[in-house]
Amino acid sequence: MALTHVKATFSLYLKSKINFYMKKYLIVGFTFVFAVSSCDVMKEMAEIVNTTTGNTNGTSAPQLTNDEVISGLKEALVVGATNSVNLTSITDGFLGNAAIKLPFPEDAIKMREKALEWGLDGQIEKFETTLNRAAEEAAKEALPIFKDAITSMSIADGFTILNGGNGAATKYLKDNTSAKLKDAFKPKVEAAISKVKLTEYWEPIMTKYNTAMNFTGGDKINTDLNAYVTEKAISGLFYMVEIEENKIRQDPMARVTDLLSKVFGSIMK
Repeated sequence: MALTHVKATFSLYLKSKINFYMKKYLIVGFTFVFAVSSCDVMKEMAEIVNTTTGNTNGTSAPQLTNDEVISGLKEALVVGATNSVNLTSITDGFLGNAAIKLPFPEDAIKMREKALEWGLDGQIEKFETTLNRAAEEAAKEALPIFKDAITSMSIADGFTILNGGNGAATKYLKDNTSAKLKDAFKPKVEAAISKVKLTEYWEPIMTKYNTAMNFTGGDKINTDLNAYVTEKAISGLFYMVEIEENKIRQDPMARVTDLLSKVFGSIMK
């Protein structure tokens, strides 16, 4: 009886120990599984973040400050202005580009039509060619004026312009500096008009037309060529700057500095 009792007691003792260790290892096992699962979840979250920010190498994307964005926008405009001036300040830079070519002044179209009736085709052609030569000559002096306007331009929220789509920076520049640019550019245009002798082709046509209007009672022409060339030349330069800005936005190869790559490479596609 004593032996039987000892066996029974020992058996109960073994069962209690087994239960104890089973519970212990089950807890450890669940903890391990939970830890592994948590790691998987964290890994998935990291992959989602990397995908969202355009980062595929497992590291976080560089964070941009508003000051960096503003500097990047201004740098893009300076690059755009430089390229634009280089393209327009050469022979046929305006005349050979249908998008920015200066036409015969709109307020003098009747004069042009009458001059063609009088057989002054050659004078009209020479005037229109020289009109564009004046813009090309003036464009040679445009870059310092544009750079000054760009660098002194005040931008509060760079991210709004950066994410504003094609031409957003150029539009902001145009809206905020056009008056200043015209005032600074006008003397350069006046000098260019004198250099290419534009008025020598203009005056005879205008004088003949206005004399005829004395007899017919029609409206005389008094076009301010300096203002006309200034406005059209600046408009053409802005057009070209926008093209250059959009290249930087769309083509990584056009981002010629580290800052341009960082700022414009951050734009969400």
